[in-house]
Amino acid sequence: MLWKLIYLLKAHFSPFNVFKYITFRATYALVTSLLVSLLFGPSIINWLKRLKVGQVIREYGPRTHLSKAGTPTMGGILIILAVMVSALVWFNLSNPLVLISVFTLLSFGLVGFVDDYIKVTKKNPEGIGAKTKFLSQVVLALVIAFFIVKSLGPDATVLQIPFFKRLHPDLGWFYIPFAAFVIVATSNAVNITDGLDGLAIVPFALCMAAYGLIAYLAGHVKFASYLNIMYIPYCGELTVVAAAFVGASIGFLWFNAHPAEVFMGDTGSLSIGATLGAVALMTKHELLLPILGGVFVLETVSVILQVLYYRLTGGKRIFKMAPIHHHYEQEGLPESKIIVRFWIVSLIFVLIGLSTLKIR
Repeated sequence: MLWKLIYLLKAHFSPFNVFKYITFRATYALVTSLLVSLLFGPSIINWLKRLKVGQVIREYGPRTHLSKAGTPTMGGILIILAVMVSALVWFNLSNPLVLISVFTLLSFGLVGFVDDYIKVTKKNPEGIGAKTKFLSQVVLALVIAFFIVKSLGPDATVLQIPFFKRLHPDLGWFYIPFAAFVIVATSNAVNITDGLDGLAIVPFALCMAAYGLIAYLAGHVKFASYLNIMYIPYCGELTVVAAAFVGASIGFLWFNAHPAEVFMGDTGSLSIGATLGAVALMTKHELLLPILGGVFVLETVSVILQVLYYRLTGGKRIFKMAPIHHHYEQEGLPESKIIVRFWIVSLIFVLIGLSTLKIR
């Protein structure tokens, strides 16, 4: 909101007029969150070390991960801090879509924080428990979905189908449970993917950057008309939100790159995943999310297939270990190579997803 105070001075100093432009604020929202991450990262990591909130390694996980035991977790606090500082400076907090984004980040971040806190203080890898965590996510997601529908107006429940120009089914009030599913599924998919150093944060940043572009296009009458996508009033402000997340992600990666100095924990993965799902819904490109976030889909599907096959066959496995990144570890691939290759695959998925804006 600080930008509005500066913008009011444009009558006295005309260059301040630039603060009204979304592209300008998005650029500096990214820079601000990046700098906050880099500046406060060492202090937060040292603080977490003093609190002795080290990662608890599951007994049935890869043996190579035992050396990571004790690495500070709950590093998602750094991401949330960076985004919130950027929000106070560059976000339009009078915009309901922006407020929904902030609420999603903080509420799911709180669930993740409590889960992480129990894990590290009680030395219990299960945290608050799967049922409690899932129920909390569902309740929050339903609330968020309700406010998304109220904020977007009459077209809120209409879907845009990738590759199809005139196919726009209206889900009616069924859209609310559908939207809640998108938020919860995305939150958990990012959480599942967060199993190697830097593995989840880069695909997330790429997806959020893509949605920042989509938000800008969908919030601009002429661009939306040209691309034949739904025009969403005030949606352009989500570009600034997305940019702040991208900056915070890059800053976090500085410390999370292999070998990681800190893990994001559920505090980070649940919150950024849920916010990604909410932004996808608010831009009305929720069905593009499985393409843009293809890596998250592959990771989640690998777990589902592994569990189903294990139960149906009485103990047999498709993969040596799930999620699938652990399978490649068991195959002998170095962790750093797996991570970079997943980043490359994620970039390909994002490029394919963005191409659908024109292929209709």
